[in-house]
Amino acid sequence: MRGGCSAFRDMADARKLVVFDCDSTLSSLEGVDELARARGPDLLAAAEAMTNDAMDGRLAVEAVFGARLKLIRPTACEVAKVGARYIETVEPTAVATLATLRARGWTPMILSGGFRQAIRPLADFLGIDRVEAVDLRFDGAGDYTGFDEDYPTTRSGGKPVVIERLRSEFSPDEIVMVGDGVSDLETQSAVKLFIGFGGTVTREKVRAGATHFIKKLSELEQILD
Repeated sequence: MRGGCSAFRDMADARKLVVFDCDSTLSSLEGVDELARARGPDLLAAAEAMTNDAMDGRLAVEAVFGARLKLIRPTACEVAKVGARYIETVEPTAVATLATLRARGWTPMILSGGFRQAIRPLADFLGIDRVEAVDLRFDGAGDYTGFDEDYPTTRSGGKPVVIERLRSEFSPDEIVMVGDGVSDLETQSAVKLFIGFGGTVTREKVRAGATHFIKKLSELEQILD
């Protein structure tokens, strides 16, 4: 993992951004479904169905985002455990690929409809400084009290909004987005290149709409050469 000073230098010099989805992209895990697993098979099945409906584009993200959390009501401890699971299920070529891309001048970031507290450990493991994701809220005992309902990725069309914020902040020469879901595909008009990822699950709408479609993150090395 890179030191803090290096991370800040990279952010200051972020002329080329490669932005990754987290769930089913940097990790094979779907974090919200993993949280649902702790509530038993029936709730897990319901959560997985909602996740797939949103990621395949059959339902708007906002139609399922709050509903899943209302069913699960995850604790801070359970979210921390999912953070550890993200690292255990990291995409096998991610570490080496990120090292290669950094050497070529790319700054990696994470943009997710998942939960910042769960994703942060994976980002630290991968040496990624910037995480754009949804904050969960807990009381003093670590019990769930809600989420940041204003954050863009809690709704369909939210990821392009965040991309434009990053563009305004960093004025990069290039932005590339990599992800597996329809919410990632929605960034296509806001980035130079959208690359669909199917290493965990192949979503046909994403495969059909992506400029490139890859099964391993290491394939980015040739595309972004």
